[in-house]
Amino acid sequence: MKFGMNLLLWTTDPTEERFLPLYARLKKMGFDGIELPVFNLDVARWQRLGKQLDDLGLERTAVTVRSTADDPISPNAKIRAAAVEAHRKVLACCQAGGMRILAGPYYAALGSFSGTGPTSEEWKRSVAVMRATAELAAPAGVTLVPEFLNRFEIYLLNCVADTVRYVQDVGHPSCRMMYDTFHAHIEEKDPAAAIKAGAKHIAHVHISENDRATPGSGQVAWDATFDALKAIKYDGWLTIEAFGLALPELTAATKIWRRMYQDEEQLARDGLKFMKAAWAKRAGAAKPAATKPAAKKPIAKAGKR
Repeated sequence: MKFGMNLLLWTTDPTEERFLPLYARLKKMGFDGIELPVFNLDVARWQRLGKQLDDLGLERTAVTVRSTADDPISPNAKIRAAAVEAHRKVLACCQAGGMRILAGPYYAALGSFSGTGPTSEEWKRSVAVMRATAELAAPAGVTLVPEFLNRFEIYLLNCVADTVRYVQDVGHPSCRMMYDTFHAHIEEKDPAAAIKAGAKHIAHVHISENDRATPGSGQVAWDATFDALKAIKYDGWLTIEAFGLALPELTAATKIWRRMYQDEEQLARDGLKFMKAAWAKRAGAAKPAATKPAAKKPIAKAGKR
């Protein structure tokens, strides 16, 4: 198991040099890697950051989103083509920066609603865009893991069942799915059953509390979640995703209006401790094999004199 930290708690552009000391501190805390939001599409900056993170010993995954300007479900073919082109650029950044997993709800525009819910035509358009993206991801060495979101943020994929069907329709080995505990807390009646239903497809997991603050401090069904992940033999990333007040440009999407933790690094530290303890509890120490007691030798009878 690998433990990661999503950087949207601090920035939308992790290529900025000023964040290198933070990355070093996250490594020292015990994180195996960090999750990088890919919005800056300067490949050279990602290549430089990749080398810097290699020097720190930090692995990385990536996350991105789409907007109405490059919406994969748009009826406008030019806008859908823009989605594929945007994905191509993001994948080039992933390849340059050494990110092997691309997470996020990039199958549709974030926060854009029709008022009627998804149509079969929107579904088909998105599947076609994702399939074309998967063809680009394979040679780049990147696995796509589309993320279902709750109904208040997007409407195409809202639960595990939706996402399993979507991935099956895409039908490409470079397209799997991710599971986010925050969105599942809203949309899934039985998180454990949902995880087991997605077992063959789940390749990435976001650990996110119901209030998007410190994991382990709220209402998410953590025991059921970790038990189910253990049951399906999940062995990928457990990555904290949390949000705060540091990035005003994200508040429209995250709806975070008040501070719910001491500070960002304390959240990361406490969240990591929670994840590691929860997983260690289920992994357990290997028990030594039972040994049979040595057979007792019969007591020799005293000889006759």
